Amino acid sequence: MNITVLGAGAWGSAMAMALAARHDVMLWGRNPAVMGELATRRENHPYLPGFRLPDALTVTADFDAAIDHVASTASRAGSLLIAACPVAGLRPLAQRLQGTAIANLVWLCKGFEENSRLLPHQIVREVLGADVAGGALSGPSFAQEVARGAPCALTIASESAALRERVVAAVHSGSLRVYSTDDVVGVEVGGAVKNILAIATGVADGLGLGLNARAALITRGLAEITRLGVALGGRAETFMGLTGVGDLILTCTGDLSRNRKVGLGLAQGQTLDAIVAELGHVAEGVRCAQAVRALAQQYGVEMPITNAVAGVLFDGDSPRDMVTRLLARDARDEVDRS
Repeated sequence: MNITVLGAGAWGSAMAMALAARHDVMLWGRNPAVMGELATRRENHPYLPGFRLPDALTVTADFDAAIDHVASTASRAGSLLIAACPVAGLRPLAQRLQGTAIANLVWLCKGFEENSRLLPHQIVREVLGADVAGGALSGPSFAQEVARGAPCALTIASESAALRERVVAAVHSGSLRVYSTDDVVGVEVGGAVKNILAIATGVADGLGLGLNARAALITRGLAEITRLGVALGGRAETFMGLTGVGDLILTCTGDLSRNRKVGLGLAQGQTLDAIVAELGHVAEGVRCAQAVRALAQQYGVEMPITNAVAGVLFDGDSPRDMVTRLLARDARDEVDRS
């Protein structure tokens, strides 16, 4: 199968490396100098140091060549285009795809667009229309582990059964397992909001509140994700799967989690700007916290942990204030039956 991965960050590179073992894969990045170095060194040192790119993987900064790789008449029936950019870059990337002969598009990004509060599938549909078969490939996954071939399970979410089958055929092999669903909203909401909860868990861990507090935050965070997801049209059972509780557990507890590192830094008294600069990577929980807080207000969804995190990130609240506010909440039934 001909596959093009648009975006040479950590996750895009790791996915391209994993797929190159069985497919004709091209990895595109927008910076010619960086892509030239990748081609020469066979290593993505800025984003995925220590992992050699397979010899079979083609890297390029030529956007037209990357699209031709999956849009030619000969290969289109057996092709897949994967967008591996942050949510903030999805709209510009989709705009570049307007007028091209793409047939199957999958995105790896997780989050809400900051100003529009749209999910990735809504952005793609708004820019490219409903005729392009598209889907979200998501789940608990750290790029470094995928790059070294460690086991990983993902979910492809799409309204198109044909696209789901194509992605499973392309990705499901060896250490990568792929499940499928048509609940695109549920999968995308789970992938977005768990990043905010990881910041909260990082704060709690950084303040030394203990494992009991961590477990409580993860569990009550899952309740928040589910409430918002159902309000936006997702199915409750989706949040008990890989892209819900699975991704939430990984992001809240894994030492490789960028969003958890944000919370740890905040608890240590670092400024948000200093933390983000030190990470050198996107922490989507910061970007989408405002959007999720606004959506919760718009839909009348109770999300106290999300609101507390947003207060620390944007309203000048201290991490201690966040904890105090959450502990001061009144007791209630655990299960909301309304």
